[in-house]
Amino acid sequence: MRYVIQRLITTIPVLFFLSIMVFSFIHLIPGNPAEILLGQDATPQAVHALDAQMGLNRPLLMQYLGWLSNALRGNLGTSLVDHESVSQLILQRLPVTVELAVGTMVVAILIAFPLGIAAAVMRGRVSEFVAMFAATIGISVPPFWLGILFLLLFTVKFHLVTNSLYVPIWQSPLKNLECMLLPCIATGIREAAVLLRMLRSSLTDALGEDFVRTAWAKGLRGTAVTLRHALPNALVPVLTAGGLQIAGLLGGLVITEQVFSLPGFGQLLVQSVFSRDYTTVQGTALVAALIVIIVNLLIDLMYSRIDPRIRTDGGMEA
Repeated sequence: MRYVIQRLITTIPVLFFLSIMVFSFIHLIPGNPAEILLGQDATPQAVHALDAQMGLNRPLLMQYLGWLSNALRGNLGTSLVDHESVSQLILQRLPVTVELAVGTMVVAILIAFPLGIAAAVMRGRVSEFVAMFAATIGISVPPFWLGILFLLLFTVKFHLVTNSLYVPIWQSPLKNLECMLLPCIATGIREAAVLLRMLRSSLTDALGEDFVRTAWAKGLRGTAVTLRHALPNALVPVLTAGGLQIAGLLGGLVITEQVFSLPGFGQLLVQSVFSRDYTTVQGTALVAALIVIIVNLLIDLMYSRIDPRIRTDGGMEA
């Protein structure tokens, strides 16, 4: 608990400096929200009046301090474009991306672990060649291309899946599965390729350790040696890679969301940048950073569960 509290305290300066960077960078992008909202034919007087209405005519420092003051009270402001609460927009979009990210990692684990274990155990055989060839193909093929291909095959040609709008899982689990299955598989294949290569390399090293040879000498079966002894010791680098993938998926799923018409968090962030919606960009970036920090914290806590030699104070027992 002390370690968790220390890590959470260190997130405060990280989020603070991140908010400064995002605020600075978004204001460096050419364009004015008032001009985008009013159109190219808007008069300078109308643009100036809308700037004053949205508070964009104030000095940048005053704008940032005003936003920061509201954010510290849990108020991320109001969207300059939609005129809705930024917190409400995030709560509407974030579950879609979280569900897509979790589904992607489930697909990746279901593919990567069987193939990765087979490739490590059967080194030099056909199984290893097939697994590594599949991993190379998975890394090389863009997820958005797979998504378009899946739509053409399973929706347009064979009519196995209807290209319906997103339905939350609590409203209709079956319809939710129908609209989320293809995007999860399309993005999960690439993530599976990364995990597969990492697991194969790490498990190969673990199988060559002394404790594995001792387990073999005691007469344990191959499955028990691999799954109970070698695999847990090989999971630490795999877990690290998986944590980085989950963090990257938060903003990297925007193309998949666009292909499958999913109203996700990444799509909200990109649309806000294009429309110069400063308040929404700042709020979504802050929430994204907080989620990444929490995911990294959970991964660090899982290290000590997988490998008892690793302490949560950053060291390792002798």
